[in-house]
Amino acid sequence: MAPTGRVYGLLLLGLGTAVFSQVTLQQSHALPIMLAWDGAVLLLMLLDSWRVKPSQIAIQRSALERLSIGRGNPVELKLVNQSGKVALLQVQDEFPQAFSALPQQLELKLPANASQTLSYQVLPSQRGDYNFGAIRLRQLGVWGLAWRSWSVPQAQAAAVYPDLVGLKALSIRLALQNTGSLKRAQRLGMGTEFAELREYSIGDDSRLIDWKATSRRSRLLLRVLEPEREQTLILLLDSGRLMTAQVQGLARFDWGMNAVLALALAGLNRGDRVGVGLFDRLLHTWIPPERGQDQLSKIIDRLTPLQPSLQEPDYLGAVTAITQQQARRALVVLITDVIDKTASAELLSAMTRLTPRYLPFCVALRDPQIERQAQGAQPGSSQFGLSQSGLAEAGYQQAVALDLLSQRQIALETLKQKGVLILDASADQLSDQLVERYLQIKRRSQL
Repeated sequence: MAPTGRVYGLLLLGLGTAVFSQVTLQQSHALPIMLAWDGAVLLLMLLDSWRVKPSQIAIQRSALERLSIGRGNPVELKLVNQSGKVALLQVQDEFPQAFSALPQQLELKLPANASQTLSYQVLPSQRGDYNFGAIRLRQLGVWGLAWRSWSVPQAQAAAVYPDLVGLKALSIRLALQNTGSLKRAQRLGMGTEFAELREYSIGDDSRLIDWKATSRRSRLLLRVLEPEREQTLILLLDSGRLMTAQVQGLARFDWGMNAVLALALAGLNRGDRVGVGLFDRLLHTWIPPERGQDQLSKIIDRLTPLQPSLQEPDYLGAVTAITQQQARRALVVLITDVIDKTASAELLSAMTRLTPRYLPFCVALRDPQIERQAQGAQPGSSQFGLSQSGLAEAGYQQAVALDLLSQRQIALETLKQKGVLILDASADQLSDQLVERYLQIKRRSQL
């Protein structure tokens, strides 16, 4: 039970009455009058709270689907008012401490003999298994003097997965592209794999005319080509020390895992064989390349429980293991972080070792905070009003950030000169940019 502001107002009124009585009546009457008034107010408050019947309010949390890391996941609560009176309620769900929620408390006015569904969002920042607890409710008494509080046991397990919401949106986008852009690509004769013969139309590329078929059928026939299918896509995700750092609320490893799943979905959607490997000192997880949507489910189930370690990654070991597993030509995408040419020497050696037999593709996660520091912007602060020591510290941080970005750019340019494809993307844009770059590689038949 908790008193409302109305109770405090009535108690202050009692105090005012006592003061007035002290002035107009005998002083000895003031205290009994105030105590009698306050006692009546408190008694009414207790009665108001007692009249609330918790059993007349039913609440149920909806079944929790697989939650996505770094996304707002809706949680629904259904309330039923089984009484004949309007209920003013406050509801607070006991979500896991590792989550943030918006809003944390829900308020509603529930009509008599009615039901209503409330919704709030939880934002998980780590993958894993979690438990929701009881749901706490507060109902205002009819006289508005007290809140009656109680809890409803609603223990429920929930699993946090990589960004499945983003995968669903990407799947829809790829499906739309399949019905439009791929047909356009066929019509323009792009690709390397023969699809069909059709009659030549004005504006078609004359280089695609099939002269043998034309001579046999006595009319101009054109070869329609489409991007080659059933190619191989190998995804390597660094799970070592550098990937444990936090970027925009998530570990680099989680951003990388989201990108791996997005690219795997795109590759399977385009008919490629997709394989995935995770490594630190060893290639500890390997999923051989396969085709079909069942492969995506297998990848999600295998990767979801994994976490990064504090070990240094062995790039050469991982690449060597992959080349032993994968004999045919493949697009090998390695997602990691690049610091500078010296610190990334092993990475440079490993990626250049893949050429020319494979098509190597190095993906680096960029940290927006370092870029802001390089631009002289301090998050949440201003340089105005800083002391001399503060200005010197800000200048030092900017110089360090500029040097890190410069060294990073040199390392990436060195990789590019060795024939390695490069993508340097911000963590929150990594998945979209990586998928777009892969589709570009397919359109250009670079593999």
